[in-house]
Amino acid sequence: MSVLKVEKAKVFNEVITDISADKSISHRCALFSLLSNKTSLIRNYLQAEDTLCTLSIIKSLGAKIENENGVLHITPPIKIIEPPLVLDCGNSGTAMRLLMGFLSGAEGFFVLHGDKYLASRPMKRLTLPLRKIGANIDGRNDGNLSPICIRGAKLKPFDYESPIASAQVKSAMILSALNSDAPSFFKEPELSRDHTERMLKGMGVDIEYEGGKIVIHPIEKPLHPLDITVPADPSSAFFFAVAAAVVPNSKVVLKDVLLNKTRIEAFKVLQRMGTRIEFMQKEDRYESIGDITVQYAPLKAVNVSENISWLIDELPALCIAFACASGVSSVRNAKELRIKESDRISAVVKNLKLCGINADELEDGYDIEGGTFKKAVFNSFGDHRIAMSFAIASLLSGGVIEDTDCINTSFPNFTNILKKITSVENL
Repeated sequence: MSVLKVEKAKVFNEVITDISADKSISHRCALFSLLSNKTSLIRNYLQAEDTLCTLSIIKSLGAKIENENGVLHITPPIKIIEPPLVLDCGNSGTAMRLLMGFLSGAEGFFVLHGDKYLASRPMKRLTLPLRKIGANIDGRNDGNLSPICIRGAKLKPFDYESPIASAQVKSAMILSALNSDAPSFFKEPELSRDHTERMLKGMGVDIEYEGGKIVIHPIEKPLHPLDITVPADPSSAFFFAVAAAVVPNSKVVLKDVLLNKTRIEAFKVLQRMGTRIEFMQKEDRYESIGDITVQYAPLKAVNVSENISWLIDELPALCIAFACASGVSSVRNAKELRIKESDRISAVVKNLKLCGINADELEDGYDIEGGTFKKAVFNSFGDHRIAMSFAIASLLSGGVIEDTDCINTSFPNFTNILKKITSVENL
């Protein structure tokens, strides 16, 4: 088990050019390349455990993958291959859920599984709506837990209103609609991450918004291949935004980051708290991309209860800023945090209490009172975002984070970047 020791940081001023590529877009690049009949070109694909699992899966499904000077050339098969082995999704709920939608309409038999953490995450939120349109899906706990077994079938068009705002559910349902015989309709309580809609539309899928619903038209001709450079991941960049926000008089410039509005909500919350943040857009093709400058200023407490789906991954790191703010910050409507890689409500509260911060756990969020950090030994709970969040917390007083191998699932060079700010040691 890897253990990380992080020393208290001094003032820093850094330009960071090597934030990991966006995980959500990398997963989609691999999978969506199977929807064309030509070779897709993917630059800056995330070389992390979860996204490499997705590459391995599409290879098992028949894709040919070549790496030429850092550019992935992904050539789809003429027909999806029925793999002889289980498709390993690693720790990635994104991979498993998107594949459930994609493979439910493909000819063949497929088994999806992952690590022990993914095996405990709920899948019935997808199993149930997919079964209603003709998908043959089963698994443990009546299809709620992996291994998930899929016998591909011809799927019916649908008009589905999701009870939750989830980009994974939405994306899976969109993929399931592409080979139907008529348009399908999808509605969610609020707009979740919209990478799938943007990327598929760029590839030629007819997707439109009508009366508060997403209308997905079936594919009538082969889609254009992708030709994309994956931008830096704002969820990964946010850890260092928080570092600049909480270490007095510090500043960081985060280069070439995805600026999609559904992905920078956590930066907007930091702005509301008083942090000085500037966005500079440089590109807008599939997605808006640019630089983010973050500069320290005293923080004030904030209440967060809206657009939760836009910052669900950043909330653990945001809690470190809450713990440095004047007053009591609150988060509500975030019950989804309990079924991520760990129970992130419980994990955050337990670790904050270890370093002397007053925090109250609620069913759908927490209350966090700003205070003074003390050195502590933190548990990652096998969750990469918990591990990295409390590595950032350790910049304030020093700390040790246990079980940090999980960081490699999304941000393999996190520790190398952290070393630009302070002394870091693997124990």
